[in-house]
Amino acid sequence: MLKQPVPLLSIVSPVYKAEKIIPLLVERIEKAVYKITSDFEIILVEDGGPDNSWSVIEGIAKKNPNIKGIKLSRNFGQHPAIMAGLSKARGEWVVVMDCDLQDQPEEIEKLYTKVLEGFDIVLAKRKNRQDHFFKKMTSLFFSKVYGYFTDTEYDNEVANFGIYHKKVIQSILEIPDAIKFFPLFVKFVGYNSASILVEHAERVEGSTSYSFAKLLSLAFNTIISFSNKPLKLFVKFGLTISIISFILGIYNVYLALTNQIDVLGYSSIIVSIWFLSGVVITTIGVTGIYVGKIFDQTKNRPSYIIDKKNES
Repeated sequence: MLKQPVPLLSIVSPVYKAEKIIPLLVERIEKAVYKITSDFEIILVEDGGPDNSWSVIEGIAKKNPNIKGIKLSRNFGQHPAIMAGLSKARGEWVVVMDCDLQDQPEEIEKLYTKVLEGFDIVLAKRKNRQDHFFKKMTSLFFSKVYGYFTDTEYDNEVANFGIYHKKVIQSILEIPDAIKFFPLFVKFVGYNSASILVEHAERVEGSTSYSFAKLLSLAFNTIISFSNKPLKLFVKFGLTISIISFILGIYNVYLALTNQIDVLGYSSIIVSIWFLSGVVITTIGVTGIYVGKIFDQTKNRPSYIIDKKNES
């Protein structure tokens, strides 16, 4: 245990289809955190999974005063579940980590030691990432695409795992965006941050709940929520097409005045109509998506609904 007094430490972990992992998760977190302080709380947020994860959390919480259980009314997704846990965290410092034990609790001490150097945020950068090839590639693809559309740098080796001061968490909870994505909220709020290399482990049980369709949806919604660059790109594309069309129009007028056109091209006209129609429809569609997101935001629906809480 560290020599200097340590304020209350909160560990928040979203749980989905992890009934077999939860006891080991709690055991390893407690063992790791006791090296830092005995004043801590572990907040497990059950995200409406189809298994018995909540029953397991309830059983542990009844026996262990350090455990808080939160059950959402349905599956809202990993990031809304994180927000639910953060809203109940009381700690001066808050650790966020996944429940699959790929984020290793033993690294928490390393993260806490780093914040003592004066940082408000210390992020865990995964060394020798143990995910399968497809997940690595999709993560890399998302980071590149997101970085392009938002003109920022996004490190795909950094996810949710990290330690955050309570003022950082408070700032994140004040963000009213309907679409929640914790790592990007962390990047948005700023503060004095650092990252350290941590060991990344293989999954203890099961497989990731993020299918390709879910990853694609998450990436699309996040980019639309955090960037208006797609609209700007379509405006530039439309202007480019207009300029090219204007130049070709002048050229065709020239050909007509010099009697160099015998028969107007039917094929070129049809292709042009279909092409420009596609551009117009796509542009309207992208604009409509943004309008839809505005509509979702104005409804101001909660990002999560807490069904039950279980505390000792």
